[in-house]
Amino acid sequence: MNGDYLAELFSLDDRVALVTGGSSGIGRAIATALARAGARVVVVARRQDELADTVRELQDAGCEAAWVSADLADRDAVRRAAEDAVTAFGEPDILVNSAGINLRPPMGELGEHVWDTTMAVNLEAPYLLGERFGPVMARRGFGRIIHVSSQQAHRAFVQSGAYGVSKAGLEALARSQAEAWSPHGVTCNTLVPGFVMTPLNERLAADPDRVEALAARTMVGRNGLTGDFAGAAVFLAGRASAYVTGQSLFVDGGFSVH
Repeated sequence: MNGDYLAELFSLDDRVALVTGGSSGIGRAIATALARAGARVVVVARRQDELADTVRELQDAGCEAAWVSADLADRDAVRRAAEDAVTAFGEPDILVNSAGINLRPPMGELGEHVWDTTMAVNLEAPYLLGERFGPVMARRGFGRIIHVSSQQAHRAFVQSGAYGVSKAGLEALARSQAEAWSPHGVTCNTLVPGFVMTPLNERLAADPDRVEALAARTMVGRNGLTGDFAGAAVFLAGRASAYVTGQSLFVDGGFSVH
């Protein structure tokens, strides 16, 4: 009986998920968690080798998964990727925007190219995918949109630059999407990591003193791991979170409040 109750809350059986950035870092951990919870997962990212490896690993674990390669800095490529993704398992019930680019030169040296590329990948691609899939989810009466944000959406440090601006916009986008579609059963939320050892943070990870200082800033005494996001992602993707929308869920070991 307990298993049935937990399945009612958290099982993703018969759901379809699209995860951008799902071939590495937090995105891969989320894609794996959703797949292990029962969803059929389409992973969208740029590097084909990493995509194929991710999908192979999921399939070896008995999950259903497929991949689409796309440059999410290109509007037309984003639109093509959305349609290609649908051919795998049908329209997604769950959209996770985890793909990100982390270009952070000093503000005075930012340049338009860095600004444009950052906004395209971190903010415009989630907007375009939301516009494609959000209304369909609303018509069907169920949907989950999850964005992966950053501490720098809330505070400036280590040269937030355009990156922090894009992530602040992403959290505002979640609230706007929630306002539009939550009356029709579509929740829209963001996950806010602390410092997590991922390829996106290679530059910071190369400074052991900075890494140690960031760990000391948390309440649990360590920096984040990609697996720390599995439970939160499954929660936000399933029926248990039906009354949670427009929110920013901090998965950061207490970093943001310490």
